[in-house]
Amino acid sequence: MINVIIAGAAGRMGKTIAAKVDAHPELRYAAAFEAEGSPGIGEDAGLLAGLGENGVAVSQGLEAVIDQGDVIIDFTFHQATMEFARLAARHNRAMVIGTTGLSADQLDELRQLSGAFPCVQAPNMSICVNVLFKLVKKTAAILGHDYDIEIVEAHHGKKKDAPSGTALKLGELAAEGVGSDLEDLGVYERNGIIGERRPGEIGIQSIRAADIVGEHTVYFAGAGERIELTHRAHSREHFARGAAAAAAWVVGRKPGMYSMFDVLDLEDL
Repeated sequence: MINVIIAGAAGRMGKTIAAKVDAHPELRYAAAFEAEGSPGIGEDAGLLAGLGENGVAVSQGLEAVIDQGDVIIDFTFHQATMEFARLAARHNRAMVIGTTGLSADQLDELRQLSGAFPCVQAPNMSICVNVLFKLVKKTAAILGHDYDIEIVEAHHGKKKDAPSGTALKLGELAAEGVGSDLEDLGVYERNGIIGERRPGEIGIQSIRAADIVGEHTVYFAGAGERIELTHRAHSREHFARGAAAAAAWVVGRKPGMYSMFDVLDLEDL
């Protein structure tokens, strides 16, 4: 069995991940931790997740439990994620990172750190979203610059980063599809007298409201017609299911950065 350490074990996503780890035939929920001051510290992780008592007490910080697991699953906050990755590199522990909001500099550091441990990093662990990533790049390549590309994403009101990591990845892949770079084409806010739409630009707009789990729509709009590619998340379970699959896949791999395309064998599609 592969022993799993869950970061942010007392949070909503941590509890959801715990359920999918517990249900996976190759995984064992071995350790859990929270940030200093969390009311979950000292509680039974199984009870917190609604799984029944499992004898795993939620510890304070990763360092307290890093020797108890083979892989760390982290969906917390970008600054914390980088601290966990540095510790994983020192201890050669595999990681699955679904945290969003990582900056370009942080991603560069993560790539360097992963020279010491295997790491699956993806802005979205959903199987269907990763299929959407492929569809968007292929659609952009087929339609080219004759079609305007716009991305609209919607999430719950407590989400801290915008645009979502998934929306940014969709934008990056759409830009790659037309042979360009999102850094050159991306537009993230429109307000006031903005003039005509710049040829080739990729708009990314964010909605934050109530308890929306996650919705992403990519528009390819041409003269008189458009294609809309949409993914709607009904719950967080599909993110957690993908994370569990990634945890089972990554342990024993060579050090380096991997994506869900690798886990799902979509890289060459």
